[in-house]
Amino acid sequence: MTATAKFDSCLRRMPLIAILRGVTPEESVSVGQALLDAGFTLIEVPLNSPEPLASIEALAQAFPEALIGAGTVLAPDDVPRVAGAGGQLIVAPNFDPEVVREAVRCGLACLPGVMTPTEAFAALRVGATALKVFPAELIGPAGIKALRAVLPPEARMLPVGGITPESLLAYGNAGAAGFGIGSALYRPGMTATEVATRARAFASAWRACGVGK
Repeated sequence: MTATAKFDSCLRRMPLIAILRGVTPEESVSVGQALLDAGFTLIEVPLNSPEPLASIEALAQAFPEALIGAGTVLAPDDVPRVAGAGGQLIVAPNFDPEVVREAVRCGLACLPGVMTPTEAFAALRVGATALKVFPAELIGPAGIKALRAVLPPEARMLPVGGITPESLLAYGNAGAAGFGIGSALYRPGMTATEVATRARAFASAWRACGVGK
C-alpha cells in the first residue's frame, strides 16, 4: 500500500493526527500505544523535538498499521531523512513547493500548511495529499467554510491550532475532513496515561460529531 493510500485509509478510520511535539524516543512507543488504543492511526513527530528521527523510527517499527511521519518539515533535504527512518507522512507549518515535490518524489503523503486560497491551490497543484490549515484559530470555522466554497470538492482540509474536543463539530460542519491535534493532546512531560485520557476524549468527540464518516 502506498503512503497516500494508507493516509486515506487511516483518515477514514479516524481523521485525527496526533502531534507529539517534544516527545522523546524513550517515551514514544508508550505514548504511541496509548494513542492507538484510543483509535488513532496518524501520528506526527515534529522535527524540532528531541531526536525526532529516532522517535519516528521507533513508532514506525512498533506500529506498522499506523501512518507515522514528521511535522515542522521546513527543508526538502529533511524529506528523505524522514523516509529513511520509516516515516510516511510529511507535515509542514508552511507551503514550500520544493518540500511537497520532494515528498511526492519519495512517495510520501504530504500536508503543507496553508491559510489562503492562493496557498491552497498552489499546494494542490504541486501534489499535496491534503491541506493543513494553520493556524486554524486565526480563521476559525468561518474561514474553513469560505475555503471549502472555492476549493475542489476532493481537496481535504485539516485545521491545526487550538483544536479541542468541543470544537470538532463546528469545524466539521464547516467542511473540515480531519484535524491535527497538538498541545491539547500531548505536551512534554505527560505520562502515557494522561495522553490516553485526552486521546479517548478526542476520539469520543469525533464519533459524536461524525466528521469524515
